[in-house]
Amino acid sequence: MGIRVCEEKKIFSISTPNTTYLMGVAAGSMLGHMYYGKRMDDMDGFYLLRAGATPDEMHIHRREKVGCLDTFNFEYPVWGTGDFRDPCLCVRDENGCRACELHYESYEIREGKPALAGMPATFAGKEAGQAAQTLILTLRDEVLGLKILLRYSIFEDSDAIIRSVTAVNEGGQKLYLEKILSACLDMDNENFDLLTLHGCWARERHITPHKVTEGKHIVSSLRGETSHHMQPFMALTTNGTSQTEGSVYAMNFVYSGNFIAETELDHRESVRMSLGIHPDGFEWVLNPGEQFEAPEAVLVYSAQGLGKMTRTFHDLYKNHLIRSKYLHSKRPILINNWEATYFDFDDDKLVAIAAEASKLGIEMLVMDDGWFGKRCNDECALGDWQVNESKLRGGLKALVDRVNEQGLKFGIWFEPEMISPDSDLYRAHPDWAIQVPGRAINMARHQYVLDLTRQEIVDYAYDCVAKILRSANIEYVKWDMNRPLSDIGSAALDSEHMGEFYHRYVLGVYQMQERLLQEFPDLLLENCSGGGGRFDPGMLYYSPQIWTSDDMDPIERLSIQEGTALIYPLSSMGAHICVCPNHSVGRITPMETRAHVALAGTFGYELDITKLTEEEKKKAAGFNRDYHKYNDLIREGDYYRIASYRENAMYDCWQVTDKEQKQCLVTYVQVRYETERKSRRLKLCGLNPKARYRLEETGELYSGEMLMNAGYLQEMIFGDYGSRLLYFIREE
Repeated sequence: MGIRVCEEKKIFSISTPNTTYLMGVAAGSMLGHMYYGKRMDDMDGFYLLRAGATPDEMHIHRREKVGCLDTFNFEYPVWGTGDFRDPCLCVRDENGCRACELHYESYEIREGKPALAGMPATFAGKEAGQAAQTLILTLRDEVLGLKILLRYSIFEDSDAIIRSVTAVNEGGQKLYLEKILSACLDMDNENFDLLTLHGCWARERHITPHKVTEGKHIVSSLRGETSHHMQPFMALTTNGTSQTEGSVYAMNFVYSGNFIAETELDHRESVRMSLGIHPDGFEWVLNPGEQFEAPEAVLVYSAQGLGKMTRTFHDLYKNHLIRSKYLHSKRPILINNWEATYFDFDDDKLVAIAAEASKLGIEMLVMDDGWFGKRCNDECALGDWQVNESKLRGGLKALVDRVNEQGLKFGIWFEPEMISPDSDLYRAHPDWAIQVPGRAINMARHQYVLDLTRQEIVDYAYDCVAKILRSANIEYVKWDMNRPLSDIGSAALDSEHMGEFYHRYVLGVYQMQERLLQEFPDLLLENCSGGGGRFDPGMLYYSPQIWTSDDMDPIERLSIQEGTALIYPLSSMGAHICVCPNHSVGRITPMETRAHVALAGTFGYELDITKLTEEEKKKAAGFNRDYHKYNDLIREGDYYRIASYRENAMYDCWQVTDKEQKQCLVTYVQVRYETERKSRRLKLCGLNPKARYRLEETGELYSGEMLMNAGYLQEMIFGDYGSRLLYFIREE
């Protein structure tokens, strides 16, 4: 494996198949970052730790010309002793002082990959080539009695580096962690650009480029979830980086709560990129003998542009993060009744949808919001998880049995984290809602949030869900969260510990989902948060798929799914064929285009299938056959971005190629038609240049090198919003 140590010079080298990460100890005990980039065998780079100093700077170390903490490339920077850039760690002692100075103490190399208690974490795989190795560096502040463990894990089959941090109080006084981030990169500026993912509800994760300029650029969430608006991801790219060329330094956070990702460029052209739990509203009390584990961060370096970065993230998450038994299986083609019925349904209406769906090859009916308590709109009954038998006559089991008799599996919607003011649960336990004493609770979507920092509430919410799942043959759960956290206060936390609320809430969510999967190991879980408000690696640890966005319009989905697929596997993206005109934007699009865009995700339907014309039903049956034909390739293959509607405003194109380069599927979506233009040249990727590929539709043969270098000529489709699937098969 790729971890080496030079004992004499105290240099640490971490090498993946294509990258190397170097650290070293300067001035006797200062752990510095030396290099991250293309793989190197040579690790004798101690000169990289030397830094010049200016006369006005605070000098505490002089050996090896490390003249000032404010110029040193720290591996894990701290606050209060001379480094004036944003730190990873800020600790307050019992006297209210915030000075910390970490000194290198020791290292350890372990085979395998450690887990994190109560949190998602990457893991070593069981297949050949998926073993892991971990470097643990121990740093210490003797005055505070604080020990910091920095962990770096690598896998045989991945170019990713996994980082995490543990703080241990080995002293005699109480300590307060005000900030503890999970990863940092201190580097010299290479004329970097910055790539982030921004958006809002129904417009999540749009790729957004920025120029790195002096000062700070912050991407963050304080909503108690990762949010629709920003993503816990950041990438520095060298100028001119494309899908295939340029250097990329990327970070992603394996966490589902408040986060901060920051890039800081100082006046010396030094760049610091860091990622972790957002310090605002956070403070963790460390009593003597206690420890705190920060969530994992994923680092990826690519010397071959954004495309290589993307495939590194995809393979890592598929091989070392997603645990579901459904990871390498076709997911059932489902139909969700939400946009077909909203709250207006009963058992007969659902069975009618199931009966029609069965004829077309749809495999699962998912009953969405509105089946419980007195839930006839979104203003009541969250928390009252008892079946509404005026809607579902005979109860839930009777409905599930009727749907199963139609040949369909059955799935159900929950929002376990929420409570309605107009609910029996709230009337019985008004203190169970998150609230600040003496203040009225602010509502969002007519609902409050349950205080999942309290174990008795976690237990109650879990038991409600589990009781329903035990009562019938339910094989799928859509877990929703339709509002952010606000009015932060808990009856379970005193004033000294109230800063722990946000993190403890996320741990409560993780505990519930872990218990769910332990009791129901065959359950297919899909996370959701008002659409894509909690699409992050933390959720992927519990569910193999996440609802990408509440906007299912295929044209809007082009940018949403492009941004999501920049990091996350296609198999994780919930995607459905929507009703037309679309309910979010009112756009009218061909059914083929809606299907082709949905095929790039989990694939399903969200419309009233009983109202389709006979022609539309024939098309739907054909799309379902396409899903079964192509899904193994889409789910397991390598993803390539060929063209971006976001960039050219005219068309979108992506490709999936199997690992053996035997087949590829190209999806082309023409957003706008141009007169007098005959064709577009699509340059494919990832093929065997010496092989010949047959286009199934026409039987024409092309060499791999011709398709990749000269390209395929895609004729214009008359009119806007057309699409086409191109399936190439290698001739043996």
